[in-house]
Parts: sequence; structure tokens; C-alpha cells
Amino acid sequence: MDFSFTEEQSDLAGLTRALLTDWTAKNTPDGTGLDRSLWAALTSSGVIEAALPAPIGGGLGLTEQCSVLIEIGRTLAPAPYLTSVAVAASAIATFGDDRQWQRWVAPVASGTATLAVALTTEENRFRAESAATGWQISGTHSAVPAAAFADAFLIEAATPQGALLFVLDRDTPGLHATGQHVVDSTDAALLELDGVTVGTGSTLGTPGDGAAEWAHRRATIAACAHQLGVLTRALELTSEYALTRKQFDKPIGSFQAVRQRLADAHIDVEAVCLTLWQAAWREFQGLPADAEIATAKFWAAEAGHRVAHTMVHVHASIGIFLDYQVHRYFLAAKRGEFLFGAATEQLRLLADAISPARRS
Repeated sequence: MDFSFTEEQSDLAGLTRALLTDWTAKNTPDGTGLDRSLWAALTSSGVIEAALPAPIGGGLGLTEQCSVLIEIGRTLAPAPYLTSVAVAASAIATFGDDRQWQRWVAPVASGTATLAVALTTEENRFRAESAATGWQISGTHSAVPAAAFADAFLIEAATPQGALLFVLDRDTPGLHATGQHVVDSTDAALLELDGVTVGTGSTLGTPGDGAAEWAHRRATIAACAHQLGVLTRALELTSEYALTRKQFDKPIGSFQAVRQRLADAHIDVEAVCLTLWQAAWREFQGLPADAEIATAKFWAAEAGHRVAHTMVHVHASIGIFLDYQVHRYFLAAKRGEFLFGAATEQLRLLADAISPARRS
């Protein structure tokens, strides 16, 4: 395997960093999860379109999307790239037909729409039953990222034949999206579907065809990439502070206990980086990657917890000031810890992936 960045990855990551650095120098995220002027700038620069599958997009893929998500995580930019591009639009482009591409993917590529993703978890699930004109969907899903403002939703529902993906517009009769204030923003929403009837034009593929599992894998990898960006910048901020903050006329970074915490944090961030790229590379190459994805998300969760707390502890009281940027990185890391599965859930998935019964 080769984790070296391609020229396209480097160029796309560099362009994204330049745009987001310029935006964050002039703005502070307001917690809504979407700044439409920034979303438009990412669109006009080609960042959004580039990593979407052809013919709607530029034909680049998962590794390029991860490079963009790392830069978004570094700046905590209010751009719903993870849900809109890396998961929903990519799933529609992969499993949908031409009409569905034009209806939902093209608006994302042009920057006129955003998409949210509601995949099944232990606590949240939808059910779909056959109806005369298609499917009837019921259920609830809380804290759906980007759902407070999304124009459409990619949802997973259980059917008697297996999991099935649906794409529903926000104005679908019977669909209710109620905004929620989660740990770091107000972008999430509670989705409620009460016997919503949709036609076959809203389905992606067929029940049990693997599309839902594909979406789960992509969402998990995307969450790890975003978390890597958050933790990388958190470690940078903490290291810079340890060099400049003095106690007893010495930088606190010269104290052994602080050095040890920073060294452990560095190892954690490197572990997230290595496991992310291993998982993304195997998934992009079409190789079995369930174990690698679970490992990557385990590290993103565990390291996210440890690095976030190291950042606050080293900064001491200033680390919890609401008007200081460290606070925002702490909250982002904590949300990333649990997004699409926390550490314990990943260990269970890893056990399933490497068990002898599964391999046989």
C-alpha cells in the first residue's frame, strides 16, 4: 500500500486550506453548521465538485474527500461536506440512476443544496414496508448531522428483505425535522417519519444490495478524516501554548509532565492518521476493510477523548473560556468521538470482523 498523496490530493488539500484559512481569519463559526458564503466559495473553487463521481463531478474519489475533510476539521469550518459530498451525494452517484443524479447530486455540485445522512444505529432506526405505490416509512432518528438546514435526507430503513437507502426531500409530506442543539452547534435535527409513503424513485438500489453498508463505511471513514483535522490542530495549539506560557520563568513545555502529555497526544494523532489512511486506501481499492475502518474509528474516538482533554489541561483555565478557540476544538473532538459509533461499538465491530466464524 502507498499512502503518499497524489498530485490531485495535494492540490485539492492546499486549495481547501487556503480558502478555509482566509475565511476563519475573518469569521468565527456561529454554530449553525453552514455558512452559505463559504459553501459558495468552495463551490466556485471546484472543491465540492472535484471529488464527486463523474459525470456530475470531477471523478476524484474517497482519498481526495478525506484530504478535504482534514482541512475542514483543522479550521472547524461550517461546511457540511461530510454529509453532503462524502456520503450522501457519493452514495446517490454510485447507486442511483441518471434522474436521481440530476435531482440531488447536481445541486450539491453547484452549491445550491446540502444533504444530511441518517443511518441506522442502536438507538435510531427507520422501518419501511411495501406499499401500493412504493414504500411506507416510519421511525425516528435524533441528532442527525446537518439536518437542521439540509434540503434532502439520505436515510437508511429496515425492510423484510434487508436494509434500503432512501432519498427524501425536506418538503416530503409526513417528514418532520426539528432542530436540536448538540454539543458544539445547532446543525442537527430530530427526524420523524410517520407512515411516509414514497415511490420507487426515492430508493437507491434494492433491499440488501449492500448500498447501506457502503454508506456506513464511507460515513465512518469521513468522520475519522474530519476528526484527524480537529486533533491535528488541537495538538498544534497546545504545543504552541506550551512553548509560550511560562511558569517560574520557564516555558511549561519544559516540564516533564507536560512533555509527556504532549508526547502521548502526538502518538495518538499519528495513530489516527495511520489507521485512517489504511482504511481509506483499502476501501478505495475495493479491498475488505471492515476491520481497518473499525480500527480507525476506535482510534478517532479514543484519541479524540485523550487529546481533547490534554489540550484543556495544558491550557488550564483559559482552555474552558467560551470566547477562546480551544473550547471549540474540545467540543468538536468530543462530538467526533461519538459520531457514527463510539470506541466500544468499534471494538465489537472489530471483533466481528476478525472472528474465525466471520472469516470462514
